[in-house]
Amino acid sequence: MLLILAISFLLTGTISFYHFKQENEQYHEERLKRKEFAVLESINFFLRDQELINNTDSIVSLFDTKVCDLAQINGLDINIYGLNGNLLIASTPHLHESGIIPTKIDPDLMERLYQTADQVLRRYKTDSVDFLSTFDFIRNYQGKPVAIINLPYFDAEDLSREDLRNFLWRLTEIYFLLFLGASLMAYFLSNYITGSLQLIGEHIKNTRLKGGNYQLEWKYQDEIGTLVAEYNRMLQELEASAAKLAQTERESAWREMAKQVAHEIKNPLTPMRLNVQYLEKSLRTDDPEKLREFSESMIDQIDTLSNIAAAFSRFASMPELRLKLFPVRELVRRVAMLYPEHNVQFKAEDEDLQIYADPDQLIRVMNNLINNALQSVPEGRKEQVVVSLSRKGEQALIEVCDNGSGIPESQHTKIFEPRFTTKSSGMGLGLALVKRIVDGFSGRIEFETKLGEGTCFRVYLPLSAQSED
Repeated sequence: MLLILAISFLLTGTISFYHFKQENEQYHEERLKRKEFAVLESINFFLRDQELINNTDSIVSLFDTKVCDLAQINGLDINIYGLNGNLLIASTPHLHESGIIPTKIDPDLMERLYQTADQVLRRYKTDSVDFLSTFDFIRNYQGKPVAIINLPYFDAEDLSREDLRNFLWRLTEIYFLLFLGASLMAYFLSNYITGSLQLIGEHIKNTRLKGGNYQLEWKYQDEIGTLVAEYNRMLQELEASAAKLAQTERESAWREMAKQVAHEIKNPLTPMRLNVQYLEKSLRTDDPEKLREFSESMIDQIDTLSNIAAAFSRFASMPELRLKLFPVRELVRRVAMLYPEHNVQFKAEDEDLQIYADPDQLIRVMNNLINNALQSVPEGRKEQVVVSLSRKGEQALIEVCDNGSGIPESQHTKIFEPRFTTKSSGMGLGLALVKRIVDGFSGRIEFETKLGEGTCFRVYLPLSAQSED
């Protein structure tokens, strides 16, 4: 801002100087012409009754005293030259003696004067003086030239310099006040911007991937406000990325652990099962019923361990999604109809919605959600599960609602994490698998629950272009 003011001052001063100089020269030239016209009018008035002016002596005798009077009245120096260019009369002789004003008009000027037969204006410049000078003919009553009048004008340069000095001084005062005001404004504005940027910089420096960050508040809609809004947006994206990274790390750790657990459990299961069956056939005892109960109990436990190992294996090795376009309504209806012995209802809008997903994995999602819904109903309460399909904007919405026990608020943030379960059996991997599959479809899953009344899981899947049309 200060640099702009300085440049503006220099440009304004330079342009004003040349403009003022040009205007001032034009003004003084016009002023000199008016003065010359007034002097000539006075001389012509004096000459109108003088019919015998035809030689140099008569001109000198006639104007010798008159020139000084006219010079004093008009505040000018007046010189009278003969038609040959020689000086005849001067109101201020010392100007000629010092060489400032020539005693003879130079031939070029004489030639120009005779060619134009009109006023000639010339500027004289020496080391010590700079002035305007005008030349014109004095004519008798017949209009014939009888002499040449010269009016030197010394006030032009002095007045010009004084006026220009006053103008530049006023301009300097104005720009000094502007510069002072701009300096104060720049100081406070700089502190304002610097303080704001330091605040933002401190927050950026203290931003941590692990969380604990908070957004900035800015009440003004200015450049700093735009920067703060961008910082807050970046912070939201960072938190979302950090949460996603943490979820990925947890799932990765669980997958590694699941592989190891499945491997460790599966290894002894097969020989254990074979040995128990062999023992049942080969052992002779007086109490075969007791042996049978023992064998069945051992086999049941082995089957339980096998199921656990299978669950870990499925979580650790998610199959690659095979995405294709298909109508989702029929698939959801078929899955809901697989539970005839339970109170599972299916509701859907009339229109058929097309989605781009993996049908097998979507069946897996539906089975998991419906099984969870059925198992969440407490003993003694008549189960009621509603599976519905509808359209929400550019998404297909699948809802699975139950009248179960609900989910405590303390467990809401953990519901899609591996190991979470509200059942007495199972490893808590089902909802984690469901979320991974839905995320693979570029969809999202959310839930709404009331403790003691039930839970609704909502799966949003993007529609294909055909459904949007």
